[in-house]
Amino acid sequence: MSYNRTSKAGPSSSMYNENCNKGDVSVTTVVNMTVGIVSNTLAFFIVLKAYRRFRLKSKASFLLFASGLVLTDLLGHVMNGSLALYVYASDKDWESFDPKQILCGFFGVCMTFFGLSPLLLGTIMAVERCMGVTRPLFHSMALTSNRINRLLALTWLLALLVALLPVLVQRPYQVQGSCSWCFFRMVGPRDWLDILLPMIFSVLGLLSLLVSFVCNSVTGFTLLWSRLHREHDYHRHHRSTIHFEMVCQLLAIMIVSCVCWGPLLVTIIIITLQRQDAHGHLLLTVRLATWNQILDPWVYILLRKAVLKRLLLLAQRCHSSRPKHAFGWRFSTLGSSVETSSSVNSRPDFICLDGPFLPDTLLRPIGHFP
Repeated sequence: MSYNRTSKAGPSSSMYNENCNKGDVSVTTVVNMTVGIVSNTLAFFIVLKAYRRFRLKSKASFLLFASGLVLTDLLGHVMNGSLALYVYASDKDWESFDPKQILCGFFGVCMTFFGLSPLLLGTIMAVERCMGVTRPLFHSMALTSNRINRLLALTWLLALLVALLPVLVQRPYQVQGSCSWCFFRMVGPRDWLDILLPMIFSVLGLLSLLVSFVCNSVTGFTLLWSRLHREHDYHRHHRSTIHFEMVCQLLAIMIVSCVCWGPLLVTIIIITLQRQDAHGHLLLTVRLATWNQILDPWVYILLRKAVLKRLLLLAQRCHSSRPKHAFGWRFSTLGSSVETSSSVNSRPDFICLDGPFLPDTLLRPIGHFP
């Protein structure tokens, strides 16, 4: 079967029918791949260290899903990037290095699996946090460590099943217009199965983003309500601080996924339904989607409690070096009150002094002086 010929092929053909432009590997591709691998590796060790620290706490389930997400991004970046570099190094001559279309099928499976898995994992993480905030007792009873591992495995299995559907129904992946990657059959002669497969991928991705948005919104409003009505309870305040850190990470992951994957998912639906050839725009959205695997790890690297504290101290120093306006006074007062409350909470609740003539005021609890 020829790769570059006028298409009269049936649904079983997997090749695109345009001539491929030869091109060298760009420096941007190599730099993006290197930055992605380094970022995901660093984030994986950070999340793994945090998981070992909070193994027996409610945050462990979230960190286990987070480590699975970072590991998926890392493997996806390595696999897809290596395949793309190999295609460029072979001058995109698919007829010579892949005559039996095995590499194209494997490339398509990797693109689909490593694209859908982060979206599904982000949804599972959002649902898990929503349950942990709104139904903590049910969360602690239902999400045991064994069930979390099974749920993580089922998420990967669902993404793998969607990725293998074109192979199972004999609708192999197709080399796309730029001849640098493989994906679902988007142009040429198609039947209802060729239309259904990319629609399943896009609809699952969009549903994942929608569920994440709803769960994160419910979690955020619940935490705000709890903080406003129970701000004097130290233990609840400490737990809400931990929840806020995880919710901030979830919101950042959701925003990155929407910005990076939203255009590609919508473009796939439009091309599939309208049967138009827009491989140039499709390639642009795919390149945008690859940034999801680069930006995801920086969520866990930057949005951590230790980093946020350092940024708060840096902001306080910047405000202290400037003239103290009303906002600056409130900001510094807020920081000092946080430090004072933490130091008071670290002290014992009562001061017991021996002596027969001590006034009653010295025996009162700290913080209750008139």
